[in-house]
Amino acid sequence: MNERPNARPSHSARPRPPHRRPWKRAAARLRPALALAALSGLLASLVVLVPTTATAAGPAGADAKDTKAAAACAAAWDAGGVYTNGSTVSHGGHNWQAKWWTRGETPGTTGQWGVWVDQGKCGTGGGDPDPDPADFVVSEAQFEQMFPNRQPFYTYQGLIDALSAYPDFTHTGDETTRKREAAAFLANVSHETGGLVHVVEQNEDNYPHYCDKDQPYGCPAGNDAYYGRGPIQLSWNFNYKAAGEALGLDLLNNPWLVERDPAVAWQTGLWYWNTQKGPGTVTGHQAMTEGHGFGESIRSINGTLECDGGNPTQVKSRVDRYKQFTQLLGTTPGDNLTC
Repeated sequence: MNERPNARPSHSARPRPPHRRPWKRAAARLRPALALAALSGLLASLVVLVPTTATAAGPAGADAKDTKAAAACAAAWDAGGVYTNGSTVSHGGHNWQAKWWTRGETPGTTGQWGVWVDQGKCGTGGGDPDPDPADFVVSEAQFEQMFPNRQPFYTYQGLIDALSAYPDFTHTGDETTRKREAAAFLANVSHETGGLVHVVEQNEDNYPHYCDKDQPYGCPAGNDAYYGRGPIQLSWNFNYKAAGEALGLDLLNNPWLVERDPAVAWQTGLWYWNTQKGPGTVTGHQAMTEGHGFGESIRSINGTLECDGGNPTQVKSRVDRYKQFTQLLGTTPGDNLTC
């Protein structure tokens, strides 16, 4: 992932009875008996009414909440995009609406008085808006077949733990679409890391190149601290900042967390795949769920460094791995495989 992207959450008090006047002795003797009888009748009524009322009201309220259909997800938030008053985006399984001009402010992190207003959960393309991450289309056995020589750092459980950050990933569309997306993501991951062998970028000469000093926040971790890490080889200071904000982590000041925590590493890969167009026109997630094809997922990662004749050998390597993984998952690769 070396290409620089284009542009770039009553009890009310019981009233006291009035002061009672003295009554005749006979009436005074009758009053306790009458009061006791009235109290007994009231208690009998409560025994019958309270359980019935509570049973009827409780589930009805819960059902109404649980069965409310989620709205369709708007276009995914882009860290480099410009949004104005009324713009709606999706991020983290929710839709968000902008109150004024904004760029680079992650939905869900700006607070009650910030630019983004939470519009509630959303679901894309018939996908479950809150799916079970354990319902992943790739089993642990298949994961091991895909990456027989992987580094112990890249664990299957780390991937499973990261899935909840982006619930639409592999939960959009029919079973074929879901499997193709999993295969596409993991094929690109395999290419970027040599089969999950490399945790960090191997060419150290590139390390100082990933500090964009034009950004107002600079490179507080050092000019050479934002090299490629993790399954998508996250690079550039602005990508570490945006990914960290989306995930609730300070990756701008501590980019090394991506190479030390497997779940964080997988989360950064899923962040880029699901939310960033990079040098392309769609995200990796959109490429696979909206019919653009595997080739456009390559473009979103490395753009013309590989696409449009930039490096056909690298493109072929990605496509070959994608075909291998779709076959392993029992599905077909679809069309538009190259870029």
